[in-house]
Amino acid sequence: MKKPIIFTIDDDAQVLRAITRDLRSNYRKDYRVMSTQSPKEALSSLPELKKQGETVALFLSDQRMPDMIGVDFLEKAKGYFPEAKRVLLTAYSDTDAAIRAINEVQLDYYLLKPWDPPEEKLYPVLDDLLDEWQANFRPDFTGIRLVGYQYSPKSHTVKDYLSGNLIPYRWLDIEENAKAAELLEENQIDQKDLPAIFFEDGEFLIDPSPIQIANKLGKNPSASKNVYDVVIVGAGPAGLAAAVYGGSEGLKTLLIEKRAPGGQAGTSSRIENYLGFPKGLSGSDLARRAITQATRFGVEFLSPQEVIDIKLNDQYKTVCLADGSEINAKAVIVTTGVNYRKLESKGISDFTGAGIYYGAAMTEAHAFKDKQVYIVGGGNSAGQAAMYLSTFAKKVYITIRKDSLVSSMSSYLIDQINRTENIELLGNREIVEASGNGHLQGLKLLNNVDESESEVEADGLFIFIGAKPYTDWIHDNVIKNERGFIETGRDLQRYDDYSKVWKLERQPYLLESCAPGIFAAGDVRAGAMNRVASAVGEGSMAIKYVHEYLADSNL
Repeated sequence: MKKPIIFTIDDDAQVLRAITRDLRSNYRKDYRVMSTQSPKEALSSLPELKKQGETVALFLSDQRMPDMIGVDFLEKAKGYFPEAKRVLLTAYSDTDAAIRAINEVQLDYYLLKPWDPPEEKLYPVLDDLLDEWQANFRPDFTGIRLVGYQYSPKSHTVKDYLSGNLIPYRWLDIEENAKAAELLEENQIDQKDLPAIFFEDGEFLIDPSPIQIANKLGKNPSASKNVYDVVIVGAGPAGLAAAVYGGSEGLKTLLIEKRAPGGQAGTSSRIENYLGFPKGLSGSDLARRAITQATRFGVEFLSPQEVIDIKLNDQYKTVCLADGSEINAKAVIVTTGVNYRKLESKGISDFTGAGIYYGAAMTEAHAFKDKQVYIVGGGNSAGQAAMYLSTFAKKVYITIRKDSLVSSMSSYLIDQINRTENIELLGNREIVEASGNGHLQGLKLLNNVDESESEVEADGLFIFIGAKPYTDWIHDNVIKNERGFIETGRDLQRYDDYSKVWKLERQPYLLESCAPGIFAAGDVRAGAMNRVASAVGEGSMAIKYVHEYLADSNL
């Protein structure tokens, strides 16, 4: 936390040096001392200090100054830092003015010149005032602050980026937080331009994109090399494992992620069946550890950055990015995982980001304290989200088409859900309509056994259904199955197009696609097991095959 400021003003340079010396001698451990000879200069600096999240604990001002008398300065300074203590430094002849100022501008004290020795005439007075100030001081959050509307898709996008990339921030709802309105007024920002993000250095961005935020924070460097041994597309568990093993084995490795490290697993509030963590760990913690481990081995990480194509250029691959740049690689591992399938019911698209969310339980959970939320989906991700949301929400309802969770969810999660009083399973239910005014307020449920419908109040809906592979960006040079998953290894031989595209004498490696040197690992691969541990295993295996491919191709 930044040290609070003691601000002293005196137009006499000799006096200013003396008081500044004495203040720093006694208070430099806990406070910063700022000084100036000009009250106008001091006043002009206060708005900028406030924007930068600075705090002034005490103003110490001379009374007789040519530009402005001390009492007037202290009165104006109060508008910027109302909680700061105000002390007047005055000659004996000005004591009447100082006494009047106690009532007029709530002056806290006045000191007579000279104040020697300071141990008797200065420090005891200021110690009492600063102790009183500290007793009532509640420091403002000095990190990143995000101001917006709770039910705004744009605000949700920014929150999702910040939380997904483990960037600490404070959310300020413009409709509920007085500090939010104050920030907008200080920086002359109109509410229609929200969201706005404020940084520690006082700068801000209006309606920012994740890439703008990343650039500001230095999180999105350009690729540093002309050619990489392996480029990994997607930073889920498979991609993170591939990056760790690629870097540790000396390959020039680049990891590219569109959104945030961890993939779907990164949004899980608690993974309890991962080997070696008997108490479980959060998906974000797993992602943080893995990124730290990978970068320690020299792996470069680009995020947020979207890959839109892979072009084959003889034995090399050109990875094309959404910003128009291109990266050359000897081998590519696709680990883009899966997205949650869209719920096509009436009204769902109208409130997506405004009460309805795909995944994102950890990002938005705090907004649903003491409210009613619904979850669609019966897999582990849905169960983990329900458990996490239950610590905030008044009631959590899990809606599934089947009559139980047994066939789709791990038994440990089912047991936890059954023991949690404010979670209720609604089996044989489908959501057929969402409604509300500006944000989600209600749902219409269909009972698929007796075909009856019911309308319920709902403040939030979190969707965890299906597994649609993120492969639309991969073009015709890679064979995918009818559901869009990438086919690899021997399974490729079932396709008529295989012999048209595979021209090498050897057979494809186990995780290799029909394009030599392009591998797939994790959930994006056809036939993969949808578990974190298996994704990590496939990511590490992919590096083994990259080594074999590079040796076989003499690259």
